[in-house]
Amino acid sequence: SYDSSVFIEGAIREVYKTLLIAIGMVIGVIYLFLGSVRAMLVPAITVPVSLIATATVLLALGFTLNIITLLALVLAIGLVVDDSIVVLENIHRRMETHGETRLVAAFKGARQVGFAVIATTVVLVAVFVPIAFLQGDVGRLFTEFALTMAAAVSFSTFVALSLSPMLASKLLPEQGGRSRLSAAVDRAFDRVRAAYDTALQAALRHTWVVGLVFAGILGGSLWLLNQIPDEYTPKEDRGVFYLMVTGPEGSSYEYISTYMTEIERRMMPLVESGEISRLLVRAPRAFGNFEIFNTGIVINVLDDWANRRSAWDIMDDVRQRLAGLPGVRAFPVMRQGFGARVQKPVQYVIGGGTYEELAQWRDILVEKIEQDNPGLVGLDWDYKETKPQLRVIIDYDRAAELGVTIGTIGRTLETLLGSRRVTTYIDAGEEYDVILEGERSEQRTPTSMENIYVRSQRSSELIPLSNLVRLEEFADSIKLNRYNRVRSITLSANLAEGVSLGDALGKLNQLVREHLPGDVIIDYKGQSRDYQFSGASIIFTFMLGIAVVFLVLAAQFESWIHPFVIMLTVPLAMAGALLGLFVTGQTLNIYSVIGLIMLVGLSAKNGILIVEFANQLRDAGTTFRAALVRAAEIRLRPIVMTGITTAAGSLPLLLSSGAGTETRVVIGTVILAGILAATFFTLFVVP
Repeated sequence: SYDSSVFIEGAIREVYKTLLIAIGMVIGVIYLFLGSVRAMLVPAITVPVSLIATATVLLALGFTLNIITLLALVLAIGLVVDDSIVVLENIHRRMETHGETRLVAAFKGARQVGFAVIATTVVLVAVFVPIAFLQGDVGRLFTEFALTMAAAVSFSTFVALSLSPMLASKLLPEQGGRSRLSAAVDRAFDRVRAAYDTALQAALRHTWVVGLVFAGILGGSLWLLNQIPDEYTPKEDRGVFYLMVTGPEGSSYEYISTYMTEIERRMMPLVESGEISRLLVRAPRAFGNFEIFNTGIVINVLDDWANRRSAWDIMDDVRQRLAGLPGVRAFPVMRQGFGARVQKPVQYVIGGGTYEELAQWRDILVEKIEQDNPGLVGLDWDYKETKPQLRVIIDYDRAAELGVTIGTIGRTLETLLGSRRVTTYIDAGEEYDVILEGERSEQRTPTSMENIYVRSQRSSELIPLSNLVRLEEFADSIKLNRYNRVRSITLSANLAEGVSLGDALGKLNQLVREHLPGDVIIDYKGQSRDYQFSGASIIFTFMLGIAVVFLVLAAQFESWIHPFVIMLTVPLAMAGALLGLFVTGQTLNIYSVIGLIMLVGLSAKNGILIVEFANQLRDAGTTFRAALVRAAEIRLRPIVMTGITTAAGSLPLLLSSGAGTETRVVIGTVILAGILAATFFTLFVVP
């Protein structure tokens, strides 16, 4: 009906574009900070070397170049240059302050920051490794993401401590050989360093102010966490959506066909405008063994993303065009990215003892939803009492008087109205079933029961069944569903604009607690189930990442205090990321949480640079206060450079368009806002 690879191909093409833009922006930022093409080549060469080396790891692990691994490479571009920048900046500083030659500065400078570079890399790898232990679809996908990032960062460290010092010893301009741009950049940074020194001295004199600001940031983060809506995955425009059509129970093919033709007529203007490139109309919706003709489906294949409105706007347009259509219910559904399911995001299951009881609970819940709708659109359920049926009620006293057992009545009805296998026979080596059943022509009306007789076990006489039973008409559902072996009814719905899956499910749970009895069983299906049960796994992974980073830092610094100071940068980065999500109207989902896990390692890098160098100065005999200020001043430039290059690497994700934009924008927002906040606040909070 449509080619699902179109979205995949478009998304991968857009990620390739983002990859190239990120490389260009990172190299451009490095050039602006260094002011020299020759100096720029030292960290810039890290990008192709690390990416190509990472490709060998992907090949060895059997991974492919897919949306997830390419996204990891895009984010890695801003990270792989960090270590080289730290090494290069220290070499450049030694040449300026100590008057060392390129070779001597490269040798001593690389050794001086070697521990810090290795420490930051181990921390980053320690953050990514727990992601590989996520379970389910999320685990399978982000295992490739985590291992790709870990491989890229590990190779960049090797390059930073080997190839980068060698290139610096050959390419960096000697004293007096700098360009005017390089000299201007140095003068600008000297002014920035002087301003930072003044601000840092003030912060150290008024540490209680910094403490209050830090506490305020923590409080603001908690407030933002409660304000940002949460869901499983961002709503993706996948280039195709489905229109599910349902008519009254028992509708004929002619009935539904007439409405499908009318739906097609109302949607043709969207085809003529070019927004829908292909319109496929089918009735009934699915082909099976049951003669059910009251359903239909319209598959809407959309034009290229650049040539049309958002799919969500088009779906709202379709709802309005079909709003006044009587006789059928029609609702659009977007195909989901995870699991490729064609169903509404809200799949809320209520379970209990009997279907009659469940129907009562469903009616109560639907009534409360209609009174205060939490943002559900196209509410529907899978238990509809619309199929006419007959219930056979046995007069037990009368049957006992005439000597007719309940089993006899049941087997008679089974045989004549249904069928029953009684024996088998063998013919030409093949065994065949012998099945008894009544003449279908004699079973067209309820009065046909008058022609059925049962034999009395007491008198062996044939007794009309109509003397023993009576018929009661009632309506019931065509299907009696169970979920996890429990009788159940599933309520399904789309989400209104601006309503997250987490908010909708939370409201439904609140309505159940307030208005349904305590023995109701609540469960979830589809994307709702994924959202509910992936959250605990992701939270565990996030906490595990923090614990692993703390333990790794404790082992490296042989101290409990230094890791604690460094880890204070983590809530600062989280605050920036949450603020970015809040301002841009994004949600907390699996992609944004993966970005938050990354920030645990990224934010710790800056603290490591300051703390490690302060320890070196203290070991050399510098007083505590002087070592702290000196370390912060000297590490200002590499911290700012690495922070901005990481931000530059994530910026193209926010500027991207086309297939898969929604997921790239979310993770780009988290990294950009988080790393900028961490870079700024780390310079004051850690000292």
